[in-house]
Amino acid sequence: MPWFPALKWSDQMEDVIATCKRRATEAMEMFLRNLSHVPEDKLSWSPTPTAKSALQIAAHCAGYGSAFVSIISSGRFPDRVEDFVHPIEARIAGITTVEQAEAVLRQGIAETIAALDSVKPEQIDSTVETPIGPTPFLFFMNIPANHLLIHTGQIDYLQTCWDDQVIHLERREPAQTV
Repeated sequence: MPWFPALKWSDQMEDVIATCKRRATEAMEMFLRNLSHVPEDKLSWSPTPTAKSALQIAAHCAGYGSAFVSIISSGRFPDRVEDFVHPIEARIAGITTVEQAEAVLRQGIAETIAALDSVKPEQIDSTVETPIGPTPFLFFMNIPANHLLIHTGQIDYLQTCWDDQVIHLERREPAQTV
């Protein structure tokens, strides 16, 4: 008798879905944890005039937090790139504080998790037609986590620019005011 349980293909695909959900949540928490260590006076600081600040990166992540929900839910990319990009840009433009960014990001990831809950195992191996060509559906299932992880690295980089060399493993709570 083998030491591992026999898995049906559908069970394996459900594991893929669960993994994508877990990764999206973990990546969001990691991003928010690192963002919580950006000092208030550094939120709008940028190393160059054309580089994004921590707040701009947070707004970007929040804007894209629910960007892939419709693709995951429908299995298709919008007919026009503008139909994909414009709602994201509008969400980003409306974010002016870290608190707003966190709320919008949490909502977007919650919507992503709900969309992943609706994925049928047979969809996982499918492809989605996009402006750059056929793209594996699995890419869209993974991009919410991957996107946040990439931008977590940007926050880490900014922190080193102001000589924060600490590896932050816990979330910093806001300072209490009296």
